[in-house]
Amino acid sequence: MSAEGEYDCIVIGAGVQGSFTAYQLAKKNQKTLLLEQFLLPHSRGSSHGQTRIIRRAYDQDFYTHMMEECYELWAQLEREAGVKLYRQTGLLVMGPENSESYQQFKVTLQRNKTPMVVLTHDNFSQHIPNVNLAPGDGAFVDISAGVLFADRALRTVQGQFQKLGGVIRDNETVTNIKPGPVVTVSTSAGVYRAKSLVITAGPWTNKLLAHTGLQLPLEVVKINVCYWKEKVPGSYNVKRRFPCFLLTEGEEAKEHIYGLPSNEYPGLVKICYHMGSETDPDQRDKQTDRSDIEILGRYVTRCLPGLVPEPAVVESCMYTLTPDRHFVLDCHPAYINIVIGAGFSGHGFKFGPVIGKLLCELSLGEMPSNDLSPFRIRRFHAKTKSAL
Repeated sequence: MSAEGEYDCIVIGAGVQGSFTAYQLAKKNQKTLLLEQFLLPHSRGSSHGQTRIIRRAYDQDFYTHMMEECYELWAQLEREAGVKLYRQTGLLVMGPENSESYQQFKVTLQRNKTPMVVLTHDNFSQHIPNVNLAPGDGAFVDISAGVLFADRALRTVQGQFQKLGGVIRDNETVTNIKPGPVVTVSTSAGVYRAKSLVITAGPWTNKLLAHTGLQLPLEVVKINVCYWKEKVPGSYNVKRRFPCFLLTEGEEAKEHIYGLPSNEYPGLVKICYHMGSETDPDQRDKQTDRSDIEILGRYVTRCLPGLVPEPAVVESCMYTLTPDRHFVLDCHPAYINIVIGAGFSGHGFKFGPVIGKLLCELSLGEMPSNDLSPFRIRRFHAKTKSAL
């Protein structure tokens, strides 16, 4: 079937960032097309699954500042759609007390006057049962943090976009992008034209950018999303006020380990290692490295005695990493009407509402409402390949 269409803007990739961008464009009365290569909903990218952590706790001020607005925009979407998308649980942050990483998290929250409670070894277990705080580790709680209901959030923002007149076409693979004052996008089902294009294609970003003569230094990794069984049902349950948690570094690993209370699968706690092994997004399941699961097993044995130290369920997700783990939010260096949102590095979901707003502003040629200097393409210098 052939489909031809003229739009103000086309957004490629209907994950959380693309969906929020399309929604923001539609709110500004832009005739917008949201393209997705897979049938929706799907679990092939980085936006699926039932839950994500939402937090202000960061080691960089600019993320903590962005999260202020994010909380407001998530609440606004909840009111608009009449749907609950967030549950406050708090986030327990742990790490070696004197390490740079842990101190940066703690100091950033204190400097930004974010509500928090610092725990001591003396009072830790009465606040956080069933967790062993390692000797020499500090701990604090980011009080306003919690769980985002991810797949519900994605459905909601896509539904709001459609209510505003937006068009979603899924199961359509982009086969060509022809830049110009009017961008032409060819797919497996037809040809579309628009004054501007936004690319939010996660692990497939560079595949699409190849049509425009640009390659970004993005690494795609597969994450094993692990669920661990409670020995005593309910002991780590969200209803028992067990928080989300983040270990900045530990005996087992230099990368973060993070977890969410048992909720989505009864009796199972989601705990993941914040890194994976390089993969081809079209051949994701061929990547069978389990070294992250071994790291997590050792951590669970040492610090979470109420869990069986072997995962009951393992699912897959992909991260698209930049070298500095900061996002890419910028216009194409050669084409001002092609905007790129990429490299969300496994921590972008909670920022969806603000990222959508910023990418919308860029595509409309407006002054961005946040400082985008940490997210510009030029920071990569020699790592950006251009075929132009």
